[in-house]
Amino acid sequence: MDTALIWVILGLLLILSELLATSIVAVFFGAAAVLVGILLWAGVIHSAEMQFVLFSFFSLLFLFTSRARLKRYLVGDVADKDDSHKTFRENLGEEAMAASDFSQGKGRITLNGVAWDAQSLASDDVISKGDRVWIVANNGIHLTVSKHPPQ
Repeated sequence: MDTALIWVILGLLLILSELLATSIVAVFFGAAAVLVGILLWAGVIHSAEMQFVLFSFFSLLFLFTSRARLKRYLVGDVADKDDSHKTFRENLGEEAMAASDFSQGKGRITLNGVAWDAQSLASDDVISKGDRVWIVANNGIHLTVSKHPPQ
């Protein structure tokens, strides 16, 4: 097999491996390998030493000049920590419906079409499936509800 073809195949495999690794590093080594393969095929490179020197040079050049810019476009946004707390606070005081009978103060409710684990504010509240309840507190994925609307 031709050495230039080996470099191109290696480069393409490295670029494809980026789909699994998502570290945005292998793609630069892959691009450098493809470039070395093209230069070798074009007759610009003649020695094995020069192949490895140019591969190293191009890999580092691509990595340090392009990674930060490329990563900005390929890495998703992260929600601000306070965003989730804001959403939870927005649910306070909202009306929901009991999706199950509450047993020992615990059951399931439906809020905005989503089922949630819930516990009643007052342990003596009798909450049956279909009853209206109001959200009074939020503890992560568990909501505290009351049979009576907040004042």
